[in-house]
Amino acid sequence: MKERLNGAGCTGQNQSPQLSWTNAPTGTKSFAITMYDSDAPTGSGWWHWIIFDIPANVNELVTNAGKISANLAPKGAIQSLTDFGVGGYGGPCPPANTGIHQYIITVYALKTDKLGLNASTLPPGVGFTIYKNTLAKASLVFYDQY
Repeated sequence: MKERLNGAGCTGQNQSPQLSWTNAPTGTKSFAITMYDSDAPTGSGWWHWIIFDIPANVNELVTNAGKISANLAPKGAIQSLTDFGVGGYGGPCPPANTGIHQYIITVYALKTDKLGLNASTLPPGVGFTIYKNTLAKASLVFYDQY
């Protein structure tokens, strides 16, 4: 699985998936995308990817856009800290014996062109700011088990 983390017992390519979306509501000024594991054994889940300030005229992220050094994300988009402690995409790698994990990728249509945050903003701060500015959202859910 190319999306899976390469490390911590997993052997993937750690490539963020290609994503595309349509039919954003009127008034959309930017987009944000998150990937969250609601079943991580932390008591608070695990943020795998957070990218925001995606311009409103963009409706796709190419495969591996989550690798910051590859420079494949839309110009101006910010990839902030995840629970791995770094920005960019960190693929699934459920710890052994923790069962099936649910991963939720959500695309948010936002009413502001910039969230006013930076790449060192922690996931709760980004999530709160996204929540305050959301016009609509759509999610894709998938499951993985180690």
